[in-house]
Order: sequence, then C-alpha cells, then structure tokens
Amino acid sequence: MIPLRDTIPSATFPIVTIVLIIANALIFFYQLFLGPELNSFVQVFGIIPAKYFWLAEFKPGDWGDRFMPLLSSMFLHGGWMHVIGNMWYLWIFGDNVEDRMGHGRFFAFYVFCGLAAGLTHVYLNSASRVPTIGASGAVAGVMGAYLFLFPRSRVVTLLPIFIFIQIIEIPAFFFLAFWFLLQFFQGTASIMAGETLGGVAWWAHFGGFVVGAILSLFFRKPRTERIEVFEKDRIDEWE
Repeated sequence: MIPLRDTIPSATFPIVTIVLIIANALIFFYQLFLGPELNSFVQVFGIIPAKYFWLAEFKPGDWGDRFMPLLSSMFLHGGWMHVIGNMWYLWIFGDNVEDRMGHGRFFAFYVFCGLAAGLTHVYLNSASRVPTIGASGAVAGVMGAYLFLFPRSRVVTLLPIFIFIQIIEIPAFFFLAFWFLLQFFQGTASIMAGETLGGVAWWAHFGGFVVGAILSLFFRKPRTERIEVFEKDRIDEWE
C-alpha cells in the first residue's frame, strides 16, 4: 500500500514539516558528495548500539559521543528510496499533526519521538555494531500521533493488485494499525533471527510509534486554544 494523501486539509501552513523535509534533503545531498568518506561519516553520526554501551561503561563522561548520534542519525539516510519514503510519509501525516499541536510543540514532539525510537533500537539490539540511520523513527511517532488525533480520517492509497493498480480510500485507523502491526511482527522476527532483518530498524519504528501516540495526548493544543482558533477562522470567513 502506498499512501498518496489524507482527506483532512491542514488549517495552518506546515512550516516545521517543510523545514524538516528540506533539512533532510539537504543533508542527504551532502552525503552524496562525501564519496569514500561516507562510511566513516555514518560511523560517527549513526547509532551503533554496541558503541553506545561501550561508551557508557568505559567513558561515562563522554555524553556527546554517546548521545549525539541519537539526534544526528535522524537526519541521515541510506539511499534515495529511504529518504523519499520517509519524507513522503512525513509530508502526508506531518502537516495535520503540526496543525493540531502548533509549530513549536510539533518540533519538540518530532525530536522526542526520534530520540525514543533510537533508544528503543539501542536497548533491543545492544550487541549490534551496525550503524542505524534514518528519520523513520521520528516519522513513526508522527504516524502514531495521527492515529489518535485523526482516527476518523481516511488515506487515499495506491493499491497494486497483481498487474492492476487501484486507488482507494482506506480508514486511517486501519492503514496505520496495519503498518504498526507489521513493524511489531518484523521486529519480533528480527529478535528471533538474532539480527536486524533487511537492515531495517523495526523496533525503532515500533518505539517511535508508541511514544508518538502517547505524547500526542500531551503535545496537542489545549481544547480552549483550538476553539479560539476555530472561532477566529469563522470570523475571518464572515468578513
């Protein structure tokens, strides 16, 4: 299933969502020009669980090298499909979540979700020496928030069926719940296999989604503030 758009228009301009997309794109283009230095770059700025715990044990005061990759890894990607897929999902679901939370709250929310996703991956893959990068954990948090903030929305989805392509509207609850369960089962399979299947940090997605769903209850605008915005919009329409 490939989401094309949701059915709820945003009432405000999603400046933070757009800035995040631009930032990820610019950093990805920077990666493309690193050439042979890219591997060492990812080793420094990507999440390596084994390195995280080694620093905790032997260099407990080195907070920068230990925790900085949890943030920097959110803006790195491993290829065109990786960055395009993450930014596409952020664009579809991020504008509405930003609208419901407000710009400043949404940015803080996005960062918190990314950090939580990274820590989930670290603690469930503690022996891994493979660098993990990508915004998917933070984007998963946005999707988790969308599920709870817009449960009645629908997602216009491209659905390939053998040689046929159908475009249908799927309830957002079903689309996002299916995606969430897929991450859970793939993550469980990766634990049973003793490795990260396909190079995908499934548990980072799972952790980001769960934390995003929970934090959405605290980061959304207070009800009185949403009513004031609604009334202002109505007055502007009448004028």
